[in-house]
Amino acid sequence: MRFARRIASAVFGPVPVSRDGAVGVSERLAAVTTLTSSIEYLSQRKELRKGGLNDWDIVKDVQAASTPLVRKALHAVSGRRTTTALHVARAAVSAGMLLPGSSRWRGAGSLFLGTTSALLYPRHRYGTDGSDQVAILVQTATGAARLVKSPEAKDALIWYVALQSSLSYAVSGWVKLLGEPWRDASALGGIMRTRTYGHEPMFRWTQDNPRLSRYLTHSVLALECLFPLVYLAGGRLARPVITSAAAFHVTNGFLMGLGRFVSSFVAMHPMVAYTATHRGHPAVAGRDNRAPLTAASLLAGAAAVAGVVAVQRRLRTLEGWHTTRTLTTRNGNELQYEVMSQGDADKPVMVFAAGMVATSEHFSWVTEKLAKETGYGVVTYARAGYAGSRRESGAAYTLAESVDDLVDLVGTVSPERRVILVGHSLGGELARRAALQLGERVHGVVYLDSSHPDELNRSKQQSDTAKRLSESLTQMVWFLRAGTGILMSRPIWVDALPEAYRKKAFAQYTDVRMWDAGRREWAAVEADFRAFEGELEPLDTHALVVSAQQTVDRDPDQLLMHNELAEAHRGDGRRTEVVVIEGADHDTVLTQSRFAHQVTERIVAFCDAGPRTDATTDEHEGAAK
Repeated sequence: MRFARRIASAVFGPVPVSRDGAVGVSERLAAVTTLTSSIEYLSQRKELRKGGLNDWDIVKDVQAASTPLVRKALHAVSGRRTTTALHVARAAVSAGMLLPGSSRWRGAGSLFLGTTSALLYPRHRYGTDGSDQVAILVQTATGAARLVKSPEAKDALIWYVALQSSLSYAVSGWVKLLGEPWRDASALGGIMRTRTYGHEPMFRWTQDNPRLSRYLTHSVLALECLFPLVYLAGGRLARPVITSAAAFHVTNGFLMGLGRFVSSFVAMHPMVAYTATHRGHPAVAGRDNRAPLTAASLLAGAAAVAGVVAVQRRLRTLEGWHTTRTLTTRNGNELQYEVMSQGDADKPVMVFAAGMVATSEHFSWVTEKLAKETGYGVVTYARAGYAGSRRESGAAYTLAESVDDLVDLVGTVSPERRVILVGHSLGGELARRAALQLGERVHGVVYLDSSHPDELNRSKQQSDTAKRLSESLTQMVWFLRAGTGILMSRPIWVDALPEAYRKKAFAQYTDVRMWDAGRREWAAVEADFRAFEGELEPLDTHALVVSAQQTVDRDPDQLLMHNELAEAHRGDGRRTEVVVIEGADHDTVLTQSRFAHQVTERIVAFCDAGPRTDATTDEHEGAAK
């Protein structure tokens, strides 16, 4: 019995580390990370030269959105000679940090290493990793802890790193849990088979031992998700949890070649041990525990602010514009739509259908110009689940539901006049299917970098990204449900829109409804597109197919399928045209004004032209720029 108690005490017991001991061990381990990274960079200086992976003349463009002061500071340290000198100095200081001692000068050394790491991080855009970020965190905290005199301030800095450590493990674990490969235990084998991080013997082991591989994968998940339990039971779980985490990083270092991860992440463990030990233990006597309470209070306040911001954004999302109208479709869905221009009675009405996880505001450059400068009617709308449109249908979602909704919308906004359906991405495929139902009511279809129902079968690129897209949409839904919308920065495409549309577009982007609708649509798209067989049905309407150059350059199969969209419309008296917008990608073809204006001009020129009567002139007009 006494032996069993000793075993239990050895396994389930605190790791008694003093305040100075925690700072000392952590700063030395972080110094190992910096020493290793600087030696690596010095041995790969060719990557800094012109044409190298980290050629500053190229890498600096990433900092274009930074403030002038930041850009100047980065430019000052990014010359090849300056960068080399800094790494030599960092290596020397790191080596000195490994020596015995507890002088306050060690604080200056840690702060130097942390500051230079932060300055050089953008310089080494290709080659830096999470270990560098962790080293910066530990070195700035331990450096400050060495320099301050107050024990309470030292404890606050140690708590900061310890809480960050727990948070990093927990977030990493819960994010993995959202991904199907980690839940079905295929992730470990998938990683081990890659060229960058793989290890062939370990990959073979996962294939030969699927049950053990599953246990190992789920054990990693459990370790990361439950890491904060280190603080329960008076620190009795600290030893097994910290030991398991350290073993995890050592294994990663060996199998995946992530050697710096060992010293960097393990550098946080002494601080976790110090803060997890029961306050009654002599090693941590007098430890100040106000930091976690302060952090909890700040977190509660931040959550309250995030809630208020989320409510405000949701209201902005739902309310639409002051001219918004609503329609209840045959499926019971309530759609919001905008009649931006009634247009001339003798001209068709253009109805715009947005892509998946996109807003009607994406069309704003195009629709504003059309509404103000042409005689065409202009109508935009939000599909069920987007903006203020509500999905009330109780049936399982299929693309046919959105097609029916679009047909009902056309019947409401243009009961007598013909329509031109304009669709971007998935909206293009919905427009094509709606045109089949509407028949002669449709004057033409404009496909803007449109989807094709056979793309998941014929395009390897599209097929390969399909599963990742599903996981990304699921993660976004859960992140936003957790109230993280306040942390999202405005994407570039939002700031590229006309100013009047930016707030509403960003409100939708940070609202979970849009991502939930996108996830629902993507599940239906994947099932529908993978089941596609045969050829596209012919349509007796004019057609303009607009492709983004970057889309077809990256995936030539897309250009072939875009040509097929045009081919489905060809026939006597029907006008078809295929256009490639030079320089544009799938999104900027709409959101960048210069590309959007080219698209608008092509639409107007195409719609204003009369029908072709000579079938031989219906052929592809070339990749017009």
